[in-house]
Amino acid sequence: MMPINKSMQSYSPILHARSENYFWQGKGALSIKTFKNGRAFYHAGRGHFAVDEGNYLLLNRGQEYSITIESEVPVESFCIFFPEMMVEEVYHSMMASNEQLLDDPVLPKQMSVDFVEKTYNDKWLATTLFQIKSEYTNKSLDITWLEEKLYELAHGLLKAHRQVNKEILKLQSQRASTREELYKRIYIGHEFISAYFDQSITLADAARAACLSPNHFLRSYKQLFDKSPHQYLTERRLQESRRLLLQTDKSITDICLEVGFQSPSSFSGLFSNRFSMTPSQFRQKK
Repeated sequence: MMPINKSMQSYSPILHARSENYFWQGKGALSIKTFKNGRAFYHAGRGHFAVDEGNYLLLNRGQEYSITIESEVPVESFCIFFPEMMVEEVYHSMMASNEQLLDDPVLPKQMSVDFVEKTYNDKWLATTLFQIKSEYTNKSLDITWLEEKLYELAHGLLKAHRQVNKEILKLQSQRASTREELYKRIYIGHEFISAYFDQSITLADAARAACLSPNHFLRSYKQLFDKSPHQYLTERRLQESRRLLLQTDKSITDICLEVGFQSPSSFSGLFSNRFSMTPSQFRQKK
């Protein structure tokens, strides 16, 4: 599509920066947000998202959002912004036959692709993003290479989008539109738990964020994730405590409280059940 190729000449698809404290509010292109050495918090629509080195956030074109970074060390951001209609072009190429593309190569004006806005951890996309970042950091990329990589990323996003559609089928509802809306709301609650796992949050808090009753949220969450919100919250806290034990010299009590547990003895028991050793034993082996 020539309009996309021409726009690449003046379009800047990459934002690479470091900051300890940062705030921005507005809206922009379809984008992928990644971070290293810390977390960034996003508020987009009704959702709250925490983005760190283990995931990436996908936001649709035109979505209003805010980003906040508050860190003791510089947090590195690497964000990709897609040219308008690039993903739609790739989707059209995937869905149409070669005969259709030859007969009518023009992208339908009414076509649009809306992704579920959530954090993803697709390994293929993570590898491609890392490659782009390495080339960009080394200042060795050129416009043709970058354009090809953006098309590859767009294709990868659509594959992830297809997987989301399969996950939506796990929810019990006769109407497809109801399943899709419920999926989005469950993920809003899930992202809320992920963002504020280190705070004292309740099932009612997550359900309220999702605009669902606590029972409806609990039942639907189990259908989608095959675990309860509390089980996920406990696992999230344990994984973070494991990281802190490996990477910091903070006391076990401080780590316990920092990740959201209230009792050091309860934390030690949960950690032992999960990792087959106490926090102190785990630290000694690092």
